Order: sequence, then C-alpha cells, then structure tokens
Amino acid sequence: PQPSSPGFVYFQRPAARRSGPGAMDAQAFEKLKANLWDFMKTEVYPNELLYFKQVDEIRRRGPSHWRQPPIVEELREKAKARGLFNLFLPVDSAALAGRSGGGLTNLQYADCCEIMGTANHAEFAAEACNCSSPDTGNMEVLARFGTEEHKRRWLEPLLRAEIRSCYAMTEPAVASSDATNIRTSIVRDGDELVINGRKHWITGAGNVDCKIMILMGRTSLDAKPYRQQSQVLVPMDTPGITLVRPMQTFGDDDCPKGHMEILFEDVRVPASNILWGEGRGFEIAQLRLGPGRIHHCMRMIGQAERALSLMCSRASERTAFGQRLSEMGATLQTVAQARADIDQARLLVREAADRMDRLGNTDPYTRKLLSLVKAVVPSMTQKVVDAAMQLHGGLGVCQDTFLPMAFVGTRSLRFADGPDEVHWRTAGRLELAYQQKESPLYKIGRYEHDKSTPFRAKL
Repeated sequence: PQPSSPGFVYFQRPAARRSGPGAMDAQAFEKLKANLWDFMKTEVYPNELLYFKQVDEIRRRGPSHWRQPPIVEELREKAKARGLFNLFLPVDSAALAGRSGGGLTNLQYADCCEIMGTANHAEFAAEACNCSSPDTGNMEVLARFGTEEHKRRWLEPLLRAEIRSCYAMTEPAVASSDATNIRTSIVRDGDELVINGRKHWITGAGNVDCKIMILMGRTSLDAKPYRQQSQVLVPMDTPGITLVRPMQTFGDDDCPKGHMEILFEDVRVPASNILWGEGRGFEIAQLRLGPGRIHHCMRMIGQAERALSLMCSRASERTAFGQRLSEMGATLQTVAQARADIDQARLLVREAADRMDRLGNTDPYTRKLLSLVKAVVPSMTQKVVDAAMQLHGGLGVCQDTFLPMAFVGTRSLRFADGPDEVHWRTAGRLELAYQQKESPLYKIGRYEHDKSTPFRAKL
C-alpha cells in the first residue's frame, strides 16, 4: 500500500481532505504581488529611517506613549486603499469566522509575507498591512475558536487595526518550550476565572493599544498532562495585571511593542472567556503556533534575500588587494552557498504552507515540515546575514545598514519560536514514527552475505 505521508517521495500529492474557498486566481495574484512590491518600493523602504526616528521619540516620551509611530498609521491607510490589508488570514479561516481576509491560501501568503519581510525592521511592512505578530496568530485563534461575541468584540477591531493584542504563554519559572510545564493558575470561582502567575517575553503587551491578551494557564491538576491547560481571553484593563518591565533583546526593548514581564494577581475574567472549552489549551497552542510561526519563517526568507542583495552589492563595488571582492573565489562561494541555502529553505516553507492548505497542520507530515521549517529558516537567515556582515567589515555592524537589526531579529527568533532543539526533537520523533510504521524502505535492512567460505583458509 502507498504510505500516507510522502516520506522519501517528496512530491507525491495526497488527495486533499479539506474543503472550502479556493485560492485567488493566478492572474489576480500576480497583480497583487506587483502591487505589494510597488508599495514596498514607494512607501516602505524610503520610510525606514523615519520609522526608527519616530520610535526613538516614542521611547524618549515614556511608556504611556508606546504605540505604533505615525508613519505606520499613515502607511496603514495607504495599504488599505491598495487592497493589501489582512493578507495573512487564509480563506479557510476567514470562512470559518464569517469575516473577510486577503483571499489567499497559506501558500500564496508565503510569497507576500516574504516580500513584506524584506523591510527593516522585519515587521515594518507587516505592521502597515496588519499582518504582524502576535496579532495574526491571535486573530486566527479568534477566527477558529472564538464565540460570535468574542469575534465581535475582539476579532473585528483587530482586523480593522483599531487595537493590538498579545499572547501570554512563556513563564520565567519553568521551561515553557514544554507547554505541560505551564504553572500560571486559572481557578474557577462561580461565573468567573481567577488567574495568578507570572509571564515574561509577552510580545506586544507594551503597546498601549494592546487591549486583549490570550493567556495559557493551568485549569486542572488532575487531568491528563495535555488536558490540564486552557486558554483564556483577558482584557488588558482587567485589575490585577502589572506590566513589570520590558525584556531587552541584545539591549533593545523593541519599543513600541515590548516583550513584557507581567504579573497576574487575582485577575478575574468571566468564565465565558475560556476558548474552545476547558482543557483545550494545548491543542489551541499547537494549532496557533503552526501558522503563526511559519509566518515568521516566511519573513526571515525576505530578510535573507535582502542580506544577500546587500552582500552582492558590496562585493561588486569594493576592491582589496588589487581585486574586486566579487572576483575572489571565497566571495563567489559564499554568494552561491547563500543562494542555495535560501532556496532550499524557501522550498521547505512552501511545501509546508501547501500541505497546511490541503491537509491542515495536524497532519503528521505537515507537522514535521512545520518543525523543520522552524528549525531551519532562522538558522539559515542568521548564517546569510552573518556572511553579509563579514563582507561589509565594520560597516556590517553599524547603523548604516539593516544587517545588525536583521541579525538580532533572526538570532532571537531561534528562541522566540521555541528553541531549535525542540523543533529538531519534534521532527525527529515524527520521522522515526513514519519510518517504523510506513516507510517502504525501512525493513529492507542490511545484506546477508554467505560467510561459509573464508577468503583464506587457516594454515
């Protein structure tokens, strides 16, 4: 029988098991990408330095002023007018929510997300198009698991970019890459849920426009390990929430988003704020982190492409020891290896996105691909950016190029999306299970040779 996963036949296409609206037609999609490229060239790249200047001013004015800078708000209106808003929301999630998205599949969005990812910083263009983290993942959770009231109150203003959101999972006291370790308590008291605990690295919570949090905590000590956690909607103005401090990444506080440490002391929310029912937190986390994290990887490929272009430009204009850098064998090899690394990673991302569209991200092989993507792409981008920095010399680590920020972003992503080791572990376990159960090659084994006749008889 044919194996259900592609295994070694990577281009085998199992029949789709999901139904729903189809992809945007090819001609319309090419026009959309051309529109997006024009937006990048005319509106995003020319305003990158202005963006950082305005962020510095927001930082100087203090925490009560942490919101998106004026240039982002200006570009949002232009992106809306161009039809470039909410491209991230795939057609199936939009259909489930009964709301409008960008009309794209995950595979089509991969191209658009990569284009947006060529900006500096990596989410500048994504912010302008309402396609930035953590809002995209949170909006997908609300679209798929929220009640109609949840969607009306939180999803709709998020889709209009009127408010921001955050996702609270990571805790300082435990290894949060293992979600079963989560210790923040969620205790039912009548018609309310009472939350106590401490979180950190909560991206987006520093923004004063962040109005809603999706929090993962423990609702049961007695249930099976993967049924003890639940996810709850927590309005940010709920009494008992203290933003302790912004965590700094290589000295950067990521204003105006912030990666906050947050203390929860007897925080009370309605019991109806629980998503998808008690004990479903782990399932939601897995379903959320598939799309959300592949978006990061799509953007990182854009960062790698920009780094490679910068590398080639520098090599073509710089002369040392009587020779252009672009003529040196070591430089040519570095450029070629960067191209190979980027293209291989892109193929992995596109295969994962395609399978998400056709089979969902709970399909075992799709899950394996998602883990591989999350392990491969940030490391690849870090390698390419580092090579570009090396070719630039001292210029590569200063404010005159986008490279230092790209390096910090991609290095941090190797933690922010879970440590590489966890992704490799997940992919390895899934691969081993596939080999043992389904691979047509697994049981071929070794050759058994006839050893009855020795090469040379003993004298």
